[in-house]
Amino acid sequence: MVNKGGVAGDHLKGYIQRIERLEVEKKSIADDIREVYAEAKSTGFDPKIMRKVVSLRKMESHERQEQENLVDTYMHAIEGGDLPAASDD
Repeated sequence: MVNKGGVAGDHLKGYIQRIERLEVEKKSIADDIREVYAEAKSTGFDPKIMRKVVSLRKMESHERQEQENLVDTYMHAIEGGDLPAASDD
């Protein structure tokens, strides 16, 4: 069925409804994740650090190492210290 402007209204409506359902699921999942962080916090874990660990685990090891090296470089730059010699690990 083609509606005004050559747009298939039923087809488009189906996509919109699917997106709306997924948005509801996404909110539910986000709520579940918040609950897990709250539970972990109540047992003594630091959610901020846990989020960082989750973020780091998503990275490839070479990306993680590159980021760590850049953080070290930036920290030394703002602290005015000399950089340690790079190792050939």
